[in-house]
Amino acid sequence: MFVKNAWYNAGWDYMFTQSQKNGLSQEKGALVARKIAGERVVLYRKPTGQLVVLEDRCPHRQAALSLGQKEGDGIRCLYHGMRFGADGKCNEIPGQETIPERACVRVFPVVEKDNWVWVWMGDPAKADEKLIPHAVGPSDPDWNVKTSQMHVKANYRLEIANLADLTHLAWIHRDTLGAPDLTTRDRYTHIKPKFTMLSHAMRTEYYVRSVPINSFLSHLFPPGMLFDLEFDIMHTLPCTWVLHFRAFVADGKDEGAPTGQLVADTWTSQAVTPCDEDEVDYYYSWGASKVCEFAGLSQLLCDNLDDAFTEDRHVLEAQHVRMKEKPNFPMVDIIHDAGPGKMLWLLDKHLKGEAKEAATVTA
Repeated sequence: MFVKNAWYNAGWDYMFTQSQKNGLSQEKGALVARKIAGERVVLYRKPTGQLVVLEDRCPHRQAALSLGQKEGDGIRCLYHGMRFGADGKCNEIPGQETIPERACVRVFPVVEKDNWVWVWMGDPAKADEKLIPHAVGPSDPDWNVKTSQMHVKANYRLEIANLADLTHLAWIHRDTLGAPDLTTRDRYTHIKPKFTMLSHAMRTEYYVRSVPINSFLSHLFPPGMLFDLEFDIMHTLPCTWVLHFRAFVADGKDEGAPTGQLVADTWTSQAVTPCDEDEVDYYYSWGASKVCEFAGLSQLLCDNLDDAFTEDRHVLEAQHVRMKEKPNFPMVDIIHDAGPGKMLWLLDKHLKGEAKEAATVTA
């Protein structure tokens, strides 16, 4: 179901605070509970600010450590008071002097990069920071990036397929990321992407030429003005999607890189984290280069993603329900499945590789 030897996104760095006790919301606080690829974990910061990720499960009676409290570098379970260090080892059992060797919890490697928190869910010895995908976060001095997040009740493979196919912008997102006119619909449904397959990722590049600007930006430009849009996407396993999107005044050409005036230069970084087979957490951002920025643009970009991803959420959640009802339903493939097919093939390749390695170890 999930690739284990991979970095999964646990959220934005500001979600994990130096407080001692939890707030009313689990979206942000001292002890933050997450379910990642079927595993329950708790994240917290040491007094130094360094993040710790432990299995959210006390070895005594499986109480949730995320309902406990921080103490120094460690965490105390509030069911019977057992205290665990950042190394996962129990160092105190109230009322008992001897601490069993098995009184410990699993520790997960964690890295902060580009304002995202990454957790390695597999063999710690194989945790390779070079596999963490590139992104542009809000701390980047050259970009004005705004962040958001959403919870979606759908299988993560549906999100992968959705992100690998942007022709749906002409339909689902015609009032947000796309546009409702027939020209835009024609251009998006005839995209000719260039796919480059890498060991852990797929790069997709294409242009959409001589179209009106996206619906949510249309009020900023004169009626009838046309643009050439450039998409450069890196889609990394398990599911991180980073787009460098640029808009140029249309140059009237049909091929090649746009040569018109650059009017928007933006990055959107998006991470889909499967909780289990039925739900995902979605962390995303969008922002413009400070060279092209004007007051309110980056906030407008990110607010529009909230609207667009709500549109996606409605479609994907309904799709998920129907696919669970009829998992063997004979679906029909169409031309727009090329990108999703390639990305899901890459995911399945890694899943099969891990299954084969596990079988070899146990043989």
